[in-house]
Amino acid sequence: MAKWGQGDPRWIVEEREDGTNVNNWHWTERDATLWSRGKLRELLVGIVVENEAGRCEVSELKQVDGEASCSSRKGRLIFFYEWNIKLGWRGTIKESGAKHKGLIEIPNLSEENEVDDTEVNVSKKKGDGDVLKELMRTAGTARVREALGDYLKALKTEFTMGMILPTKALATQEVTVKRKLSEDAMQASSPAALGVRIPTVALHMTELFDATVEQLYSIFTVKDLVQQFSKSSAVLEAEKGGKFQMFDGNITGEYVELLTNRKIIMKWRCRNWPEEHYATVALNFVPTLGQTELQLHCKGVPVCKEENVKICWQKQHFEEIKGLLQLATLHG
Repeated sequence: MAKWGQGDPRWIVEEREDGTNVNNWHWTERDATLWSRGKLRELLVGIVVENEAGRCEVSELKQVDGEASCSSRKGRLIFFYEWNIKLGWRGTIKESGAKHKGLIEIPNLSEENEVDDTEVNVSKKKGDGDVLKELMRTAGTARVREALGDYLKALKTEFTMGMILPTKALATQEVTVKRKLSEDAMQASSPAALGVRIPTVALHMTELFDATVEQLYSIFTVKDLVQQFSKSSAVLEAEKGGKFQMFDGNITGEYVELLTNRKIIMKWRCRNWPEEHYATVALNFVPTLGQTELQLHCKGVPVCKEENVKICWQKQHFEEIKGLLQLATLHG
């Protein structure tokens, strides 16, 4: 195999227009929480309803608690979302010009309920103005549910663009949108965007090796073995708080926890990631009949770098380690 960044151009994902998802085999999870909060604000705030009695407007997003994510596995998308939303509304009675305020509460927007069945509670501060409350309870609630439906459509189309390999007929269109999303993500993670959290994904991979847990664990913690499978120089301090550097400095990080022959947790990053951003990589070594299953859990991968990380582990780690083990068996 070639060194990191060299060799077979099929594995240089950034240069492939269809490289947004090579095979969708391993479980990929994309965190949609931050994106969802922005989308819900965009769709809900500013809703206006009006009749002969008055006019009401959703004026602010007071609270949005919960989370959302999308996972892909073998070409299938799985959605999870659960939100508790509180909106502020204000209205004016046309005849008197009196102004009133109130709340709209959506206690459980989740995949367990259809949008049309989602509970929407409208309340108003004390005093007159029940005609405005009724306007919000009827026409306002309908508009709110419509906006929630638009959010779910966007979650399942706009946010997930690129998670499934597009058909040839849609490739050009989807790649263009994916590039735009990737550019936006990178702009959000630039040093100028202080305080902006980088959109990330979590990756989960498993691989079987013809080795004992002791053999496989040593390949990740012994400098000479790391240099053999990576075919490059390495710096390794295999202890808690110790630093490491692999593939001629393209991969760097720090050991967070080492449980001998059982588990390794690392802070891990690629050189081309946003400065000072690290993923958390956990490697679990599970003995099986005559083999060892390696379970990899990687959280905090920048959203536009997920395929590169998958290929890094599959090609530059797993396949090269298997080659090293085969050589050891032959020479044994």
